[in-house]
Amino acid sequence: MTAGSVDPIVLAQGLIRCPSVTPAEGGALDLLQRTLEGLGFVCTRLPFSDLDTPDVDNLYARLGTTGRNFCFAGHTDVVPEGDTGAWTHNPFSGTIDESGMLHGRGAADMKGAVAAFTAAVSRFIARRGKDFGGSISFLITGDEEGPSVNGTVKMLDWLADQGETLDASLVGEPTNPRDLGDMIKIGRRGSLSGFITINGTQGHAAYPHLADNPVHRLLKVLARLVEPLDEGTDHFQPSSLQVTTVDVGNPATNVIPATAKATFNIRFNDLHTLDSLEAWAREILQEEAPDRFDLAVQRSGDAFLTPPGELSTLMADAVERVTGRRPELSTSGGTSDARFIKNFCPVAEFGLVGQTMHKVDERVPVETITQLTDIYEAILDGYFPDQKA
Repeated sequence: MTAGSVDPIVLAQGLIRCPSVTPAEGGALDLLQRTLEGLGFVCTRLPFSDLDTPDVDNLYARLGTTGRNFCFAGHTDVVPEGDTGAWTHNPFSGTIDESGMLHGRGAADMKGAVAAFTAAVSRFIARRGKDFGGSISFLITGDEEGPSVNGTVKMLDWLADQGETLDASLVGEPTNPRDLGDMIKIGRRGSLSGFITINGTQGHAAYPHLADNPVHRLLKVLARLVEPLDEGTDHFQPSSLQVTTVDVGNPATNVIPATAKATFNIRFNDLHTLDSLEAWAREILQEEAPDRFDLAVQRSGDAFLTPPGELSTLMADAVERVTGRRPELSTSGGTSDARFIKNFCPVAEFGLVGQTMHKVDERVPVETITQLTDIYEAILDGYFPDQKA
């Protein structure tokens, strides 16, 4: 480790010991800010409020004022620990066991990566100095695991108001399914949830002509909705609509109910948009239950893609140099805050192995945090080539 640089393992342990369950800051941003200021970063805390969601604290930090701005983005908030009695070690202890595994909530998602960000930058500037021909920034939210209202979206708006620009961004989400080096995410599918209510007319099951059965209409609607949406694209798998619940709440066997409800979620590729899918669902509902339905939608984000190019190649080269694996460029999985950042600059995601994220006994091998630090440092070297070398 370079003299004067940050130890990624010690920092990861310190961050895990901060109980930053969304929306609580828990001391994690305080610790990160102190560490970054010690490296010369100018830090700005960005607390945001909204009437319908909890207040959230966030952090933007920047080193340098000129040149291209490479942004490490991520979050220090974590999901609840669940049943603490089921954990092998206290979920906020940051314990390293005898096999070299770092335990704790956020070890994989994604305090380990935030620590690796920081350590990589500390090594980079220890070797290159602070006049390396560009700027490095951190965009760290406390609202990624929550409603994502008072976090990255508002931070990016603030950056735009301040005239700040991002030229490339790396999000440290746990992208690897099995081994470090498996996968870089260059995009994500979009996500839309729909909440259907079909209204009918209640009546006796023996006299169906005097009623209007909403269950029958709902079944016709769902049968059409679950038909394949597409066959996928060059960078995306086929879109998928999954019915997640059907609810009637009718305890009687001889009563036709007055309403029937269902919920669905669509994970969709770049052949569709939130608007086009909502319009498509409404058209089916209107045809099968004309003027007898209600559809509410929850929009998580459109599909997006950073086409393979400078950023993904730079990252893949660094990953291969450290791990010996050439990572797959993928768009699989759920959503992330990259869906907001893609409106400002090219963005890709690479972090730790995600097998234990959100689970009891979340943990990662200490060695992988060290390797991830090496990868991030190599990415910085590639993005800011040494003109004196």
